[in-house]
Amino acid sequence: MKRTWMIGALALGLTAGTLTTGLHNHETAEANGKHGKGTVKNVILMIPDGYSASYATNYRWYAGEEETALDKQLTGMMRTYSENSKVTDSAAAGTAMATGVKTNNGTISMDPDGNELTSVLERASQNGKATGLVATSTITHATPAVFASHVASRASEAEIAKQYMDALEVDVLLGGGQKYFTAEANGGLQKEDLIKRAKEAGYSYATNRDELRAAKSAKLLGLFADDAMAPELDRDQTNEPSLAEMTDAALTSLKQDQDGFFLMVEGSQIDWAGHAHDAAWAMKDSEAFHEAFKAALQFAMKDKQTLVVVAGDHDTGGMSVGGYGEYIAKPEVLRSVTATGDFMVDAFNDELTNVEDVVEQYTSMKLTPKEAELIRSADESKRVMTLNEIISQRAYVGWTTTQHTGVDVPLYAYGPQQERFNGLLDNTEVPKHILQAMKLLK
Repeated sequence: MKRTWMIGALALGLTAGTLTTGLHNHETAEANGKHGKGTVKNVILMIPDGYSASYATNYRWYAGEEETALDKQLTGMMRTYSENSKVTDSAAAGTAMATGVKTNNGTISMDPDGNELTSVLERASQNGKATGLVATSTITHATPAVFASHVASRASEAEIAKQYMDALEVDVLLGGGQKYFTAEANGGLQKEDLIKRAKEAGYSYATNRDELRAAKSAKLLGLFADDAMAPELDRDQTNEPSLAEMTDAALTSLKQDQDGFFLMVEGSQIDWAGHAHDAAWAMKDSEAFHEAFKAALQFAMKDKQTLVVVAGDHDTGGMSVGGYGEYIAKPEVLRSVTATGDFMVDAFNDELTNVEDVVEQYTSMKLTPKEAELIRSADESKRVMTLNEIISQRAYVGWTTTQHTGVDVPLYAYGPQQERFNGLLDNTEVPKHILQAMKLLK
């Protein structure tokens, strides 16, 4: 298929609607000299999937802080809608943030006509910079995939893995999804063992936290779970690295390239927690993301040539701060929760006689007889959601949907030329500003 170059759309003004408006605003800012003159050698783009202002507010109360590390770097807001819907999915949102072009929900870095779109990561690689992708989902999931693959459907994860290894444009790949790289584990969908091919191409390979710590090479493949990695609440049951540890490892590898690097880091499971209405999971994975952001920030503060940009790709679940007909919010209640709803329901016995004990063990909450009966009487497929919503109600965290919403999301930036990300931006403007800052787009 024909690949559409993002630079063409930008330079010629051929994009429609908000893209034209965004380009006009961008050019006006350039003419007024509003953007800093600092050199941007490296860019770290961080995406807390599903994270909106309501998550940020709840997390601030959960963390017990007047101002979080992210709060201190707030620069603006970002629009999230896709080409065919006011409510985007991660594939379309990620494509816009990676390529500067709107596309339809479900599509990975292809425009609505099926043309391939060049991403900011691919442009960085073509200009000699090292590149990396980090996620707590499968590394072939929608958000990481948009930066280095091109498929009509986000479900084509085996093809996405193959495209990674065919192009070899990504120097560091860290996340879950081992099954998509090994023919035997992937039901024969792969024609070859992609892990073997990566090793032959010079990649160090890690499968757990200890192996990741030991890996020091410039090319690194880390696949820490057959499918997705564990939620942060349940990670103590595994030997998987945290998102901060993966971010540190990626930076250690990428900084070896004297030409600089582009790194995307996704806190994937904030979104999954929102879909499941698991407020404790959402807050704990938000905490893990903040720790990864601190690692990136520390690197950038020392390096002084690194731009860090942070934005969720959309809101998930329509989370509220307070609710249930009262002027009350108690997200700090979630600090006592030490397991996801999925983990707790898996611990229920077949007779469901231990529901109260399990919930108290992992939440310090004593269920009322009515709450316990709601869990026992729920259809098996809805038991996790029922438990999660009971816990959310105790914390006065409300939900409006099990899917995404179309609200704007906060935008954060730190480093040279961070002023580019001030104000209300469209998600398509993010990669254009990044490329301009790196002098890879004129």
